[in-house]
Formats: sequence, structure tokens, C-alpha cells
Amino acid sequence: MTIGDVTSRISAIQAQLDMLAPASNPVSSAAFANALSANSLTAASGMPSVGAGATADGLAVVDEAKQYLGVPYVWGGTSPTGMDCSGLVQMVYEKFGYDLPRLSADQARSGQPVASMAEARPGDLIAWDNSSRNNGVDHIAIYMGDGKMIEAPRTGLNVRIVDVPSTPDVIRRILPDTAAVTSASFSPTAAPTPGGAVPSFVPYADAFNTAGRTYGVNPMLLSAVARQESGFDAKAVSGAGAQGIMQLMPGTAKGLGVTDPFNPTQAIDGAARLLKDLMTRFGSTELGLAAYNAGPGAVLKYNGIPPYAETQNYVRSIMTTLEATT
Repeated sequence: MTIGDVTSRISAIQAQLDMLAPASNPVSSAAFANALSANSLTAASGMPSVGAGATADGLAVVDEAKQYLGVPYVWGGTSPTGMDCSGLVQMVYEKFGYDLPRLSADQARSGQPVASMAEARPGDLIAWDNSSRNNGVDHIAIYMGDGKMIEAPRTGLNVRIVDVPSTPDVIRRILPDTAAVTSASFSPTAAPTPGGAVPSFVPYADAFNTAGRTYGVNPMLLSAVARQESGFDAKAVSGAGAQGIMQLMPGTAKGLGVTDPFNPTQAIDGAARLLKDLMTRFGSTELGLAAYNAGPGAVLKYNGIPPYAETQNYVRSIMTTLEATT
């Protein structure tokens, strides 16, 4: 037996132990592996905390844009201390793995066209061509829904929320049409469940099994994600603001119809729908997990699992747990 075989077997055993452990158990498979190997991968230095909250839906984009409310307008600015209209758009979407052009005229040609404001969704870009001196649009903003937008307006004013002042000359959708996941996207009837049921001694086993049966997601996969995300801690809050057992960002939770992400049953149900959508969209469990952790934009950008140590470890750890328990 090679050293690699031994290490693989140790990881599988630890995964089984972790599934048996109560939520209060401080030992994780990652910590166990680090104790055995000095060569274990670690999260990249300075890498932002991502988790499920990085999933790019329109409400998450709006929530991110709100972080910059009150920042002064600075022509050509692209930093949290000062930004112009296209700088705001570029910074917000960069958080979700989208590398948009720097100029508003170029941003207004990105993504897909939206026919009218009646079809506009939160997170869409709305833009105006106010001056004949420029080639293309010269002002761009992020649509919030309900006739409001977030903009970096002009010198002397700060990033703000205002009513959409007039019909935009251009409306563009950067996010995939399937990015907004709602309860209505899935049939509430029972679907065939791949994989086995979560044993009763695992925390919230009933919720994992119910959600798995309802949406056709392996309940053991849901359980493994919860262990990786929060250690089965329904009250967990990350440094980035992700909440609950499945670590949903507030905007993502709202888009999923989860009114209380600290309620384990609601959170698990929402996460099951989200994972089902991501795995269907990207065609595999591994890519679905990568999108759950780093966001669909990052998976699309790199055409696979992003080269982030955190995301690669995340996918590897969950798949190891899944393989050891099925």
C-alpha cells in the first residue's frame, strides 16, 4: 500500500467519524488532515470568504452594491474610497467572478439585452446615452427592482439609491437567466432520491432526507455540505455574513424564499433547491459544489472548478465525505 493509499483511507475514515459527530464536535476532516500532513492545502492568503453567499443572483448583486452606499463619486475611481458609475458596476460584479469592461459604454454591451423595464430584474444594468460627445452610453447603474436603482451619480454626490429617472436607453442582463432560483422553479412532488438516507443520529437528518426526496438531491450530499459549511451549527454566521446551517447570504436566502436562514428546515430546503439548480446547470456534482462555494460566475469564468485553494479543498472534502458514507 502506498502513502497515497494510506492518506486516502485516513480521509475516508475521518469523513465517516465527522458524519457521526454531533454539531459541537470541534474536529473537522480538514483539521484532521492538516495534523497528518504538512503538505495539506490551505485557503489562499487574502482570499475572500465566499461560501454559498457568493452565488450570483440579482438580489445578491444588489446587496453587494449596497455596501458602497455613501462612497463619494470620483471620476475614474475604482476603489471603496471613491468610484464613478462604471467603477461601481465593475467592482460589484467582480465579487461574483464577472470581469466586466471598465467603461460604461462597453459594460452596456456586455451580457444579454433586456427588451423593456417590464422585463428588468434586480441586478440588471440600466444605462443612458446623455451626451452626443461620447460614443455610446455615458451613465450606468444597477437596477434594484420596484423602479429603483443604485448609482454613482456625479462629482459632489455619493453612491445612492434613487428612482429610475427615465426609460433607460440600454438594459443588459449579466447574470444567466437561471441564476435567480425560486421555490416555484421546482415541483413540490417527491422525486427519485439518488443515494441513501441520512441516518437518524446525524443532526437534522429528517430535514436532509425530506429535502432530498422532494428535489431529487442525495440527502447525504446535503448533509456533507452542511457539515462543511457550518459543522451543523444552525446559528453560524460567517465573516462575510453568510447565515445558518447552510451558510446562505441574506440576498440568496431571500431569492430562494427562505425567510429565516437560521431555521434549519428552511435553510436545508432552500439549499437543496439551489444545489439541484447548480448541478443541473453545470452537469456534475463537483461543479455544482464549486458554484455553491465560489459562485456560478467563477465556474463559468474558468470553465470548471476555479483555481481557488478554498474552493478546490471544499469540493474535495465534500466528495470524500460523500464517497465514504455511500
